[in-house]
Amino acid sequence: MSEEESCQTCGAPLPLNAQFCVQCGTRVNMNAPAVGASAGSPMPASPITIDGVLVVSSNWVPGYTIIETRGFIYGLTVRSRGLGRNITAGLRSLAGGEIREYVEMMQHARDEALYRLVEHAKAVGANAIISAFFDSSEISDYMQEILAYGTAVVIGKK
Repeated sequence: MSEEESCQTCGAPLPLNAQFCVQCGTRVNMNAPAVGASAGSPMPASPITIDGVLVVSSNWVPGYTIIETRGFIYGLTVRSRGLGRNITAGLRSLAGGEIREYVEMMQHARDEALYRLVEHAKAVGANAIISAFFDSSEISDYMQEILAYGTAVVIGKK
């Protein structure tokens, strides 16, 4: 997926490797595997790059040197479940098992928080994010906060 592509539903520009449109929440490509996933492998073969920014959960990037630390950065979103999805999810919860409506909402929220994290990194002049993590908290019965955070750095090949 290139940066020039746009959402088929709302026309919003899509960030590189987007799984969901950050504007309307539509899944970008129903047939594509998750970002960085390969057949039979749950983990990416190499660090992911989103809009030119390398993102890792470790404190270093193998093969690279940290040239400069730009500081703590974050991306935040708050999501609310709509009435229709609450009813559907409530009915589905009676039978037990995974509630797809909530899984989709949370995945979209994580993607949006991650893209906001990357935008924050770019705003401070970083080309990588180390120690990237997610946090989640409930604001009310119907709202969920997702925070993506990490350290913005400038890296160069060793």
